[in-house]
Amino acid sequence: MKLRSLRFILSAVVLAAAAGCASTGDSKTESTMRDPASLQAARTLEMNAAKAAWPAGDWWKSFGDAQLDALEDEGIRSNPTLAMAEARVRKAAALAGEAGAALKPQVTGTASLTRDRFSENYIFPPPFGGAWYTQPSAQLDFSYEFDFWGRNRAAVRSALGEARAAEVDTAAARLLLCAAIAEAYLELERSYSQRDVAQATLDQRMKLRDLTAQRVAAGLDSQVELKQAETALPETREQIARLDEAIALARNRIAALVGAGPDRGLSLERPHTRAAQAGLPSTLPADLIGRRPDVAAQRLRIEAAGADIDVAKASFYPNISLSAYAGLQSLGLSQFLSAGSLIAGVGPALSLPVFEGGRLRANLEAKQADYDMAVEQYNGAIVEALHEVADDLASMRSLDVRQREQRLALASAQAAYDLALLRYREGLGNYLQVLSAETAVLAQRSLGADLETRERVLSVNLIRALGGGYEGAKS
Repeated sequence: MKLRSLRFILSAVVLAAAAGCASTGDSKTESTMRDPASLQAARTLEMNAAKAAWPAGDWWKSFGDAQLDALEDEGIRSNPTLAMAEARVRKAAALAGEAGAALKPQVTGTASLTRDRFSENYIFPPPFGGAWYTQPSAQLDFSYEFDFWGRNRAAVRSALGEARAAEVDTAAARLLLCAAIAEAYLELERSYSQRDVAQATLDQRMKLRDLTAQRVAAGLDSQVELKQAETALPETREQIARLDEAIALARNRIAALVGAGPDRGLSLERPHTRAAQAGLPSTLPADLIGRRPDVAAQRLRIEAAGADIDVAKASFYPNISLSAYAGLQSLGLSQFLSAGSLIAGVGPALSLPVFEGGRLRANLEAKQADYDMAVEQYNGAIVEALHEVADDLASMRSLDVRQREQRLALASAQAAYDLALLRYREGLGNYLQVLSAETAVLAQRSLGADLETRERVLSVNLIRALGGGYEGAKS
C-alpha cells in the first residue's frame, strides 16, 4: 500500500469518526474546592498560641530522649503497616508505567513450528495430500493507537496522580506511626510517674501504720485507728500492681508499633522526656494544605479524578489505530528463509460508539461523581485539620491554667497534711483527719503526673495536626 493511499484512508477515517462522535450532554461536576482562608480560623488561632516554626521531620527529638529517638527510627524501618504502604506506592508506580505503555507503539513477536499431515480427500492435491509437512512461521506484529482525543494521556495523568497520592499516603502513615510510638512512650512514662506516687504513698502509709501502732501501745489510740491504717496498705499495693500492669501493656504496645516481638519491650528503660516547645506557624492556615500529608494526598486524588473524567469523555469519540505485520511463512523448512516466504500487511482500524444504551453517559456521570466525592473529602480534610489544630491549642491554653492551679493545690494539700500529721503525733488530732489530708495530697500528686503527660501528648497531637514536618506537596 502506497503512503499516499494510507494517508487518504486515515483522513477518511478521522472525518467519519468526527461526524459520528457521541454527545457527552450537559452533565458536569458540582463540588468546588474550598479555600482554607474562607473557614474563618484566624481569630481562634491567633488567640490560642504564640507563633513558631513548622515542625521538623524528626520532631520527636524535641523531647530529648535518646531511647525514644531509637524507637522512632526502628519503627520507620520495621513496622509492617508502613512497609505495606510503601508496597502500595510501588504498585501504583507500576500501574502508572503500565498506563504509559498505551502511548507507545506495541510490537509483538511470535514464532511457531507445526508438523501437519494433509488429508488425501481434501483440497490438497498430490503430492501434498496424504503427506507430512513442517510449517514454520515467524512474525512481528505492530500496533499503534492514535490518541487524537487524549484518552490515553488522561489515563496516564490519572495513574500518575494515584501514584503520587499513594506516596503521600506513606508519609501520612509514617506520621501516624511516629505519633503513636511517641504517645505510647509518654503513656509508659506516665505509668512510671503514677507508680512513684503510689510507692511514696505506700511508704508513707506504712510509717503512719507504725506510728498508729505506737500510739495504740501507749494507750493514745484504739484498735479502730490501727485497723484503718492497716486497711489502707492493701489498697495501695493493689494500685501499684495495677500500674505495673499498665507499664507491661505499654511496653508490649511499643514493641508491636516498632514491628518487634514483646521481648523488645522488656529491654526498654524508664523514659525521661522533657516538655517540647509547641507553637503555631505564622502561615497557617494557608500552608496547612501542603503541610498535612492526608490533605495533600486528597488534593492529588482530585487531580486524578479530573483526569478520569477526561478519559470518560474521550470514550465518546472513536478509537483509531494502525496495525501492521511482517514475517516469514513457508510449507517446509527448505524455503523458509527465502525472499518468497515474506508475508506483510498494514491497515488502520476504527472503533466507533454508535449505540451503547447510555453506558458511556453513565460512566461519565460516575466519574464526575467520583470527582465531587474527592473534592468534598478534600474540603472535609481541611475542616478537620483546622479543627484538630484549634482543639489542641485550646487544650494547651486550658492546661496552662490547670497546671498552675494544681501546683497551688498540691502545696496547700501538702501543708494541710503536714499539719494534720503533726497534730496527730502530738495527740491533738485524730487519724481520720490525717487520712483525709493524705488523700488530698495523693490526688494532687496523681493529677500532677497526668497533667505533665497531657502536656507532652498535646505537643505530639499539635505536631501531628500540623503535618509532622511533611513538605512534599506544597501548594
